This record gives sequence, C-alpha cells and structure tokens, in this order.
Amino acid sequence: MSDAAFTLLSLNIHKGFALGPKRLVLNKIRDCLRESGASIVFLQEVVGDNQRHQRDLAAWPSESQLEFLADSVWQHHAYGKNAIYQHGHHGNAILSAMPFEQWDNINASIHSFSQRGFLHGTITGNIHLICVHLGLLESERKLQVTHLIEHIQRAIPLDEPFILAGDFNDWRGTAHKRLLAQLDVQEVHECANGRLARTYPAFLPLLSMDRIYVRGFHIEQCSSIAGSHWRDFSDHKALIAKVRLQQKASKGAA
Repeated sequence: MSDAAFTLLSLNIHKGFALGPKRLVLNKIRDCLRESGASIVFLQEVVGDNQRHQRDLAAWPSESQLEFLADSVWQHHAYGKNAIYQHGHHGNAILSAMPFEQWDNINASIHSFSQRGFLHGTITGNIHLICVHLGLLESERKLQVTHLIEHIQRAIPLDEPFILAGDFNDWRGTAHKRLLAQLDVQEVHECANGRLARTYPAFLPLLSMDRIYVRGFHIEQCSSIAGSHWRDFSDHKALIAKVRLQQKASKGAA
C-alpha cells in the first residue's frame, strides 16, 4: 500500500434533495460521484430509511440511499445511524473501493434535538477513515471536537494514516484551529490552495463548512464542485482531493 494514490470526496447530500423546492436529485448526485473517480467517499445526511418518502415519492429508490449511491462502483460501504425519527433515520456513510476491516459508529450527540455521530472505519493497510457531521451550535461543536480529538488520540496510533472528512459547520474556524494544533493533521484544500474551501450554500458559497483532514498522506490537489448545475445538486458543494500515502521510513534507517 506504500505510495498508493487515493481520490477522496466529501459531500453533505442534504438527504438527496436539491436546495429550494423538494426535488429529489439522487440520480444527479450519483452521476457526480461516479464522474469524480473517487476511491473513498464520505457522505453526510444520508437517509437509511424514510417510510414517508417511500410512500409519497415515486422516484424514491427501493433500496437505501447508501446502496443506491454505491451501486456497483463502491462495493464496500458503512453507514452510521444518527438521527432517528418516527418514519425513518439518517446519518453518515463511507463508500470505499477497498474492503473494510472493521467499522463503528461513535455517538457524539450533546443535545436530544441534535443527534450526531462519528463513523470510524478501517480499510486495508490500517488506513483509518472518519466521517463526521458536527452540530450547528458553537457550544455543541466545542464538546464534539473535544470528544473527536480524544477518540482519535486513543484509537489511532500515530504511525497509522487517517482521513477525517465531513461537514464541520465550523464557519468561524475554531474547530479547525484545534484539530490542526492537537492532531498533527493537514486540511487538504488549505494546503493545496492556501485557504479553506467555501462550500455553503452551493449557489453562492460563502462559508467554509466542509473539510478533509489527513495525516500520513502527501496532498496533490483539491477543489470544490457542485455538479453541472447547483439547482440539480445538494445545498453544499463537494470537496474532492487527490492524496498519496506516505512511505514509512525503514527501520534502522539513518
């Protein structure tokens, strides 16, 4: 796995609906994911089940959104159920071209009205993948970031590479500063382009909400995309990056 290249993509899919009127755009999102050539995809607000939409929307897929989006392109995927309601649930998901060795969903909810989690998976080569969607309140995010940092420091050895991606809702950059300082990570768009990507709202991106952090990788490039037209896409832009796994120094090397 040394010197292996990966294309990463992170997107809040807004439960499969475009910004504005309730128009289901899962087909457009799936096309965009396929065209990206991504080997690892981090998704937020993925609907695992919604009986109301299943009943009322003719275009609603018979399988879960995760299975619909993965189709035959990403044969390995994991889903973390976070928000649970009477007619269904949604959460974070990871699609991977490489098989998962294990995965777990860590509860990160601070308030009962805002159910959140960290989806942590490990793929071949002891590469750790974490998909997050942090809360809207600053006080909530502060506690979630503390929980996230403690989890990473406890669960991921320093010599094992990891990728942390998702919707951080961190428009003020306070979480960003803590992650850089305490986890020895790099944010891919900032490293490639000199600043964090503005990804929200998709039609006029002003806020930096979506990030991809890495440790143990060389960053080659990163950009944000919104499909062929933002009206046919999520309310967020997607982040797409190309990275390469760093070679570990040989034992006994001078």
